[in-house]
Amino acid sequence: MSTLEIRDLHAGIEGKEILKGISLAVNQGEIHALMGPNGSGKSTLSFVLMGHPGYRIDSGEVLLDGQNVLEMSPDERAKKGLFLAFQYPQAVPGVSLVNFLRLAYNSVRRQGKDDKDTISFQDFRKRLKEKMELLRFDENFITRHLNDGFSGGEKKRCEILQMALLEPRIAVLDETDSGLDIDALKIVSDGVNTIFSQNRDIGVLIITHYNRILNYIRPNFVHVMMDGRIVKSGGEELARQLEEKGYGWVRKETTGKDL
Repeated sequence: MSTLEIRDLHAGIEGKEILKGISLAVNQGEIHALMGPNGSGKSTLSFVLMGHPGYRIDSGEVLLDGQNVLEMSPDERAKKGLFLAFQYPQAVPGVSLVNFLRLAYNSVRRQGKDDKDTISFQDFRKRLKEKMELLRFDENFITRHLNDGFSGGEKKRCEILQMALLEPRIAVLDETDSGLDIDALKIVSDGVNTIFSQNRDIGVLIITHYNRILNYIRPNFVHVMMDGRIVKSGGEELARQLEEKGYGWVRKETTGKDL
């Protein structure tokens, strides 16, 4: 079983420390939710995990199968089995979605540099079609350009399709619910649940402000992040408490101060 283990991680940007000692373990077969108010460092954590060059690592480790991924490039982390669904996926006009997905698939799955290690277009289309049927995608969807002219919901569904295709060991979903109406939220949540039900070899870390996505994707563990630290952990009942009472009571409980 693969485990993503974050050990006392300190990191920041432009001289400012944002992550102030994060420790967290996500195992395959588990869904974790990381919640917290704006500015608590949740998205910074996702960027640091995937190797965004703008962030500085001060100390700590991020281990996957015992190897420190902080010593790897972003593409090496992806090949190792890490995946990040972005909060704001970028549009790339002129690049068809099917070509992008095939390139990503070959880059992550290929072990060598020989062209023989790449999947044929025919075999790739067969695999992609299986994933699209699983997630109830219209076949015309992949003929479009990557995120170009996509609605917010379509962009997030595209991220979930990538996750299904690449089959990572650990997937980090950075505010996947951001900007979605209730119908799009249900579709995206159904996609995540379908992937998880079909493949329990994946571990999921959902980063979110709100409990609403957790009404559809039920986490095994919920963690609250404030001021760059995880200050409280519990089960899904903790998410319901946050929905009812906000974050102020957590800050008061952990620091004695109001939010």
